[in-house]
Amino acid sequence: MTASVQELLSTFDSLTEPERLEIVLEILKRVTHLDFPPLSDEDLVWNAEELFLELDKQESGYE
Repeated sequence: MTASVQELLSTFDSLTEPERLEIVLEILKRVTHLDFPPLSDEDLVWNAEELFLELDKQESGYE
């Protein structure tokens, strides 16, 4: 990850919830027009694993 991307994410994390939602909506509007290559099976499995690990972590916090 580049320094500029890290800085952008850090700034995003410091915003209020309404500001974050506003930025997310603007980014989603812009990326819908990009031509993304299809994800490989390996990419899909990795992303699913990361998602499930995060959900497990959040679930354990509720107990």
